[in-house]
Amino acid sequence: MKAALDGREGFISFEYFIPRMGKRVDIVLIIGAVIFVLEFKVDEKEFSAAALEQVWDYALDLKNFHQTSHKPLVAPVLIATKAPSVECSFSGKLDRDNLLHPLCSNAMSLAEVIDLVLSFAQNEPEVDPLNWQMGRYSPTPTIVEAAQALYSGHSVDAISRNDASAINLTSTSEAISRIIEDSEKRHLKSICFVTGVPGAGKTLVGLNTATKHRHEKDRFHSVFLSGNDPLVRVLREALARDHVVNEGTSGRKLTRGDARRKVKSFIQNVHEFRDECLRDSARPPVEHVAIFDEAQRAWNQEQTASFMQQKKSVSDFGDSEPKFLISCLDRHPDWAVVVCLVGGGQEINRGEAGISEWIESLEEHFPEWHIHISSKLTDEEYGAGRVLKTIEFRPHVYTNDALHLSVSMRSFRAENVSELVKQLLDLDLASSQDSLSKLQHKYPIVITRDLTNAKQWLRAQARGSERYGMLVSSQAERLRPHAIFVKSPVDPVHWFLDGRDDVRSSYYLEDVATEFQVQGLEVDWACVTWDADFRHSHAGWGHWSFVGSRWSAIRKEDRKAYLKNAYRVLLTRARQGMVIVVPHGDSDDPTRKPEYYDSTFSYFREIGFEVI
Repeated sequence: MKAALDGREGFISFEYFIPRMGKRVDIVLIIGAVIFVLEFKVDEKEFSAAALEQVWDYALDLKNFHQTSHKPLVAPVLIATKAPSVECSFSGKLDRDNLLHPLCSNAMSLAEVIDLVLSFAQNEPEVDPLNWQMGRYSPTPTIVEAAQALYSGHSVDAISRNDASAINLTSTSEAISRIIEDSEKRHLKSICFVTGVPGAGKTLVGLNTATKHRHEKDRFHSVFLSGNDPLVRVLREALARDHVVNEGTSGRKLTRGDARRKVKSFIQNVHEFRDECLRDSARPPVEHVAIFDEAQRAWNQEQTASFMQQKKSVSDFGDSEPKFLISCLDRHPDWAVVVCLVGGGQEINRGEAGISEWIESLEEHFPEWHIHISSKLTDEEYGAGRVLKTIEFRPHVYTNDALHLSVSMRSFRAENVSELVKQLLDLDLASSQDSLSKLQHKYPIVITRDLTNAKQWLRAQARGSERYGMLVSSQAERLRPHAIFVKSPVDPVHWFLDGRDDVRSSYYLEDVATEFQVQGLEVDWACVTWDADFRHSHAGWGHWSFVGSRWSAIRKEDRKAYLKNAYRVLLTRARQGMVIVVPHGDSDDPTRKPEYYDSTFSYFREIGFEVI
């Protein structure tokens, strides 16, 4: 290394820390117009795919999230010290954001690689090392990355954006902490409703509280609850795997089974929490704070009673899920807090009560509880406007602007994707066209009628370990000719967490995930394949269900809403861009007539999506 830098002027940083990933880059080197990201594999004789992906990920993190690394040329270099020499070439390896694909070097050829890159960038403006060091780091982690970082002890402000264009997640987390601390101090029972657009960080806020107070001896001992089983399973497994790796790095041995048991205590499926509370109907839970993710999806009384009868052999269960969960925390003799994380327009299954059930339960059965409401809970998409009028004159109801997250941060490339999706689904053509024009060159959305083209496009976009996958509606039953089987259940743990070499992972583009597997989670690049269940026509969206051997029109308004929301979920899962596939159909197949698909594709083309 020293020989490669002899006679050069520049800046060097050893063990450069990347909070979002919880990792350290061996060396960041700035010479002239280039930011070099160097990863050393001492005594290695080959350039493994995993190591190349690692150094690429480090460079991508700087390029995407470090303000003063956005424009300069960034060159990731993998140095396997005992590997044979390889020819260094730039042909086809420079992306539009000025990021080189990984270069390979051994111990002897590093100086040559550096010279070649500097020669390539000789007409670029030089990077000021002092200015570069002052650049703001504004990461946007996936929910899995965020959970891993929080579990490892990082704070929410260290792993999330805090620029002026985003509502700081820290302020919302602090607002929740104040409610918890005040409730404990004054011996109060409190509930707060946190709202936010899709991808704004509601789950991240909840996980921040849960991880911070996950130990039983903590006086604010908390549990993160979700009825979203895929989310729970993916987060638990991701934390367990990461915990095993981190312990191994520190020289301590931890089995994955032991790691899973540790994680299971503070991230729970809401049904597990409910069953534990049912076993002893008088004793309060060990936690004083319960965070309920996607609270609008909690079950109404009818759905809860049906489940308890069929699955638990409990007859005449008289509570809705919100009422029972509040009653469990209400058992504490001193204080308790329930935090409801509320998404708008994301109810996707029958029996989901919406937020009104929580308010009605509080009004009818828990008059002493203090209620803290996001200032946006009255908005139409949360469906609580009518019921909120019933508590207008109730004491101890507080409205708090800090309990709303207004900016989607799922996509770090463009914040207004959720708004475009809403306009598209609402058939607001003019607004959709305007929103799309603002996204161009930031967040690519393309359309095609050919699934093979879509897969090729998807693979070409992804760099490093960026995850991509195919998403479809759970009602998309006539995609079978395209080898898409929605009735074949995907394992979300393998789909979201396993690598490119595992056929069960999303990377293989064989198994597809539906709205039920992906809600609350995300991929970098998505292929959304459209079926005739939700079809466009001059009369608006048509809602259809495939029954037996034909399509049947959906008549019930709630089922129509679930289907529309399913596509809302699918279209808001991608962090960096997506391709939408609308098949041609088949005139010889009465279940896949071309007219079932053509109008939908024409509508997307009229909005202005690029056709590939």
